[in-house]
Amino acid sequence: MDVILVPGLWLDSSSWDAVVPALTEAGHRVHPLTLPTRPDAGIRDWIDAVVERIDAAAEPMVLVGHSGGGNVVWGAADARPDRVSRVVFVDTLPPPPGAMISEFPVHDGVAPFPGWEFFDEPDIADLDAETRRRVAAAAIDVPGAVPTDPVPLSDDRRWGIPVTVLSGRLDADGIREALAEWGAFADEFDALRDVEVVTLGSGHWPQFSQPRSFAEKLSAAVR
Repeated sequence: MDVILVPGLWLDSSSWDAVVPALTEAGHRVHPLTLPTRPDAGIRDWIDAVVERIDAAAEPMVLVGHSGGGNVVWGAADARPDRVSRVVFVDTLPPPPGAMISEFPVHDGVAPFPGWEFFDEPDIADLDAETRRRVAAAAIDVPGAVPTDPVPLSDDRRWGIPVTVLSGRLDADGIREALAEWGAFADEFDALRDVEVVTLGSGHWPQFSQPRSFAEKLSAAVR
């Protein structure tokens, strides 16, 4: 199975280093991506980078998106619903049409890493000081339009693609309770015909805070 790994904001392909061996050992062909960083890039450019990899593969692919990468993989799945066998969301959920990732300060056309203090404490509580230092030092600027660009979705066939949500803290009931306040996000989730939720018991960056356990659960989700 070909597996495309799409990082979240400020991360590149190396953010998947801890999980690639487990997937490779299971017999998968793994494609960790670094998405376009030029300042004029938008969410469509990021989606197109994934679609290009999908089109180059001989067989249907599994798409894995962490955080903001979830918008990217869902956009790619919408563009190629017959070429995607599963979508795995890592501590994020399928966005509805037109949704953005989030808003972050933009300077000189890019959104730099805002610092760990920008995030909610439960999201970062399991990252030790050395991990925070290392990840922040490797962070790359994000094109300023990407976080707020609306995700283009138009093909209802995306709802038939099997979905796995690797959730940091919420179980399936917790997700549905939270979605009750999110309007169109709840509608998108309810439209999925095959969805499973796996609770990781982690913060927002499990690939850094619990790499071994996360790699095992991701490998199981891909299978």
